[in-house]
Amino acid sequence: MSRRITASVYLSLDGVVEAPENWHFPYHDDATQEAVLAGMRAADTVLLGRKTFDIFAGAWPERTGEMADWFNLSPKLVVSSTLRDPEWKNTTVIAPARLVEELIELKARPGRAIGVHGSISLVRALLEHGLLDDLTFMIHPLVVGSGERMFPETGPRLPLRLTAATTFGSGIQSLTYSKEN
Repeated sequence: MSRRITASVYLSLDGVVEAPENWHFPYHDDATQEAVLAGMRAADTVLLGRKTFDIFAGAWPERTGEMADWFNLSPKLVVSSTLRDPEWKNTTVIAPARLVEELIELKARPGRAIGVHGSISLVRALLEHGLLDDLTFMIHPLVVGSGERMFPETGPRLPLRLTAATTFGSGIQSLTYSKEN
């Protein structure tokens, strides 16, 4: 059985994914925190795009706690054509041109899931190449109004199957979709 690549994305009702740090936290509570941690516990590798990597590498090494430990101690893969010497411990750089090949090889190795957090361009690329197995949207009960949206106006048709749904007291809905086989 191959490893799964999973992604977790914060999303507004109008599909905005940009800058969740500006709108997510009023809805964050213990139950949503536990759901995020459960997803992290199911993975043993972190896969990030370069922008998200830079944000996380600037924040997580100085933090403590279960989530910080997971980010800091887990093997991290960052997709980048410009990063040469990542300073964040346990980080390996994958060239975009080798992304598909590297991930096919990684999925074939033993281990738990490979978790993607944020990294919207990367999530789109994984979907396009059929590499993303599970996509969890943490849908927030607000309309942001402007910002980058999860899916562009034109793009590939992506049949997905709803495999889990939870509504939290904060109003966030967690919807997990798996790719159709």
